[in-house]
Amino acid sequence: MAVQPIRLFGDPVLRTPAEPVRDFDKELRTLVKDLTDTMLDAPGVGLAAPQLGVALRVFTYCVDDVLGHLVNPSLDLTEEQQDGEEGCLSLPGLSYDTKRAYGVVAKGWNMYGDPVTVEGTELLARCVQHETDHLDGILFIDRLDRETRKQALKAIREAEWSGGPVPNVKVSPHNTYGRAL
Repeated sequence: MAVQPIRLFGDPVLRTPAEPVRDFDKELRTLVKDLTDTMLDAPGVGLAAPQLGVALRVFTYCVDDVLGHLVNPSLDLTEEQQDGEEGCLSLPGLSYDTKRAYGVVAKGWNMYGDPVTVEGTELLARCVQHETDHLDGILFIDRLDRETRKQALKAIREAEWSGGPVPNVKVSPHNTYGRAL
């Protein structure tokens, strides 16, 4: 098992848009395994590569016992909205009601470069949107209304894990070499 440390709020890699994956190689498969093992160990329903300090467009998910991953996702969202509790492994212990699209059709690739389509509603839709936001440098607290976001930032400042040292961005053999550009 390759459980890795999860980057916490304040780490710049979480606010940096990730680069598209260009090489569907052994290193990418290792990254997907690390993401999956770390997500399941946490436990979480999703985990994006930037949360492990790797600035590539990859995430894993496990919703309703369906385990999967998506590389270089693009999303089509329903107009219908849902409001529900959302949390994040990079903001441990915090959760807030967050508006999201009710349904999603996500297209991308698997770790071997084969096309994949993920369709879902409710929790799967929320998870796919949340993890894709991570790939764009967006955190779920950015989607909160002004007052709730203010409460969230106060809770972050008061959190036991807040204010720790920021680790280096991982080195990767891919074109970005793991740097958050």
